[in-house]
Amino acid sequence: MDTTREVVIGPGFRIGGGAPLALIAGPCAIESQQHALEMAAALKEVTAAAGVPFIYKSSYDKANRTSVDSYRGLGLSAGLSVLQRVRQDIGVPVLSDVHEVEQVMAGAEVLDVLQIPAFLCRQTDLLLAAGRTGKPVNVKKGQFLAPWDMQHVARKIDTTANPGVMLTERGASFGYNNLVADMRSLAIMRSFGYPVVFDATHSVQLPGGAGSASSGQREFVPVLTRAAVGVGIDALFLEVHADPDRAPSDGPNMLKLADLPALLSQVVAIDAIVRQAA
Repeated sequence: MDTTREVVIGPGFRIGGGAPLALIAGPCAIESQQHALEMAAALKEVTAAAGVPFIYKSSYDKANRTSVDSYRGLGLSAGLSVLQRVRQDIGVPVLSDVHEVEQVMAGAEVLDVLQIPAFLCRQTDLLLAAGRTGKPVNVKKGQFLAPWDMQHVARKIDTTANPGVMLTERGASFGYNNLVADMRSLAIMRSFGYPVVFDATHSVQLPGGAGSASSGQREFVPVLTRAAVGVGIDALFLEVHADPDRAPSDGPNMLKLADLPALLSQVVAIDAIVRQAA
């Protein structure tokens, strides 16, 4: 029996508590309104065919960049306006990062899920502000944290009486310019009772690996994805782009849109076996 909490994303959409495996996906950063609408529509079509509930993810501001010259997105106001159009026109829930307490209320007016970036996962005021909105909050585990330390992070949000906490594994620092995904962390964090998400694309990132930008090993995204679903998770997080090599942010670790249908087919099959055995 699944003992994780059930997080309500919207009407008929749940993550955890035995709900179907969900997908959080989209380009790393918002590039334009037209691009966001096209990507959201394409992802909705692919996930609907696979029978996988879908949340559109794209960042209005990528504040944690390697270089001051790195692309960050459209900014808070313009970016949230784009995500609102995606939500209305495409009819899918939307998720984006909030980096400062001052961004939280504006984000909560548009976003179905507020996401706390990994580097900010211990920022108490940010966690509490996000929790007090009542919106679901997805917290990415810091690359510097042990999985058991995330129970303290989650409990900060619990103090706001917000039941919608999700925890995401996105790899741990392993030497310089490298991350490693420890599959044990998924089981450890899930044992706390919170739905767990696996971020396969950031787990293959090589932070600062390209000198003035991060690099990545896109070819390992399917490998880690299959492994994580085999462990048992509640949702997948995949940054997806039609042409990652031309993307302004995180291209080397993003999955190609054309490769998503086959991967989802594998994931659905693996997830069914895991749930049957549980």
